[in-house]
Amino acid sequence: MTPLEALAIAAAGFVAGGVNTIVGSGSLLTFPTLLAFGYPPVTANVSNNVGLVSGNVSGVYGYRAELRGQHRRAATLAIGSLLGAAGGATLLLALPSSVFDDVVPLLILVACALMLVRRRPSAQGAVDHPRAALAGSFLTGIYGGYFGAAQGVIMLSILRLCFHEDMQRLNAVKNVLAGVANCTAALIFVFAAHVAWDVALLLAVGSTLGAQVGAKLGRRLPDGVLRWTVVSVGTTVAVILFVT
Repeated sequence: MTPLEALAIAAAGFVAGGVNTIVGSGSLLTFPTLLAFGYPPVTANVSNNVGLVSGNVSGVYGYRAELRGQHRRAATLAIGSLLGAAGGATLLLALPSSVFDDVVPLLILVACALMLVRRRPSAQGAVDHPRAALAGSFLTGIYGGYFGAAQGVIMLSILRLCFHEDMQRLNAVKNVLAGVANCTAALIFVFAAHVAWDVALLLAVGSTLGAQVGAKLGRRLPDGVLRWTVVSVGTTVAVILFVT
């Protein structure tokens, strides 16, 4: 690896860390970067996942204020993310990466459409649906463990449908769930797959710093702006996946 390649990978990790913290889908930058430098797809996917875990942790720390009063909710939903990611990581090691190629863009577009839906309280007032959110965290965890591009978009859309809550507070929970999914998959990959540790370290440093910048910027966004940012990024990711 040349110094220029190392700088490019660290820079991609920095941007991905910020994007993941605010919205999700940072892997759409780092994964192609690794492919461009000649790493095999599975090695790139595995190393990318391992390298971005520290960025997830950094993002959770950056949103710690918005997590206050939500620890039980986050812990409960994290169980679904953990179990789902374990299954998704196992699928990645057993199945070709093309399995989800046709489904993923449609899934992301559906999530974007759901993000645009305005929830109306029922006659009994605002009703939350924690069981549906747990099921959603499990299914999104499977996808997160398998590949994970825009898993934050999908998870945030599910949380918004299931809970009447401020978008920034839901984004804080989303960061926890994405972090749990990525960490679970990373632990499996460390023992069952080949990790390019030099790449993972560069991504870790970059994403950790980027997540802090992302948290500072993201927490200042009004709910409406954050919602449209998620929709815009998600739609862009879906289009990219459709044409590649």
